[in-house]
Amino acid sequence: MVHIRCMILAGLVCEVVLLTALPGHAWQQDQQKDGMAGMNMSGGKGNMNDMADMKNMGPSMAAMAGHMTITPVWPKQPGDEARAKEVVAEAKATMERYKDYRKALADGYVIANPKLEQPQYHFTKEDNARVADLHFDPTKPTSLLYRRTPYQQYKLEGVMYTARPNATEEDLNGRIPLSIARWHEHTNFCEAPADRVKDYQAAHPKFGMFGSINTKEACEAEGGIFHPYMFTWMIHVFPYESDFKDVFSMNDDVPHVH
Repeated sequence: MVHIRCMILAGLVCEVVLLTALPGHAWQQDQQKDGMAGMNMSGGKGNMNDMADMKNMGPSMAAMAGHMTITPVWPKQPGDEARAKEVVAEAKATMERYKDYRKALADGYVIANPKLEQPQYHFTKEDNARVADLHFDPTKPTSLLYRRTPYQQYKLEGVMYTARPNATEEDLNGRIPLSIARWHEHTNFCEAPADRVKDYQAAHPKFGMFGSINTKEACEAEGGIFHPYMFTWMIHVFPYESDFKDVFSMNDDVPHVH
């Protein structure tokens, strides 16, 4: 359990540092979010315990159940699978250039926390994040995802696409069909007071992505700062998976390159 928590924290630090720095996103965190897509996973409809199809998301994602919104599965329409496969093909073609991580660095991708040992490293390009807020270009992923392996620290396994925080289900479906893949967003984040930041790494934290607090009232009662949502909508794509059902996997705790 300690090892899993360390892995989760490493991934969270990576994502927090990266995505809070993305241009045009910080100011949106406190805007009213009308028509927000998806289902809040903290309780009620869409509760993690009631969704059998979410059982394979892995411990990292499952640990954040109270702080995530995930898009629902839409009814499958003619052409959905073909559209999704086109995105995967473009992602895979784009990735070929970046199997050598040094080419990613040369093209403006920046490693999140390179000195922190992580199971998965995000290399993010701010220019692509700006583009993603406006329209979807599968050849310009916001992040490249590299895996740490026994023989290679940076082995490319996938990409991450993002969309603006207030994107609707229709917007996201237009990018990658919601009958095929599920986007997620980190929500209901209670920022710890300055004198309680160590709580983030406690065995049973109150604050942060793994904390028990997921409402504004409870957060303010503890002296925290409540953020209805953090970062952007995001989705990981793993084109090297042989089984298509694993290409849009929400389990980042297992390798997706072999």
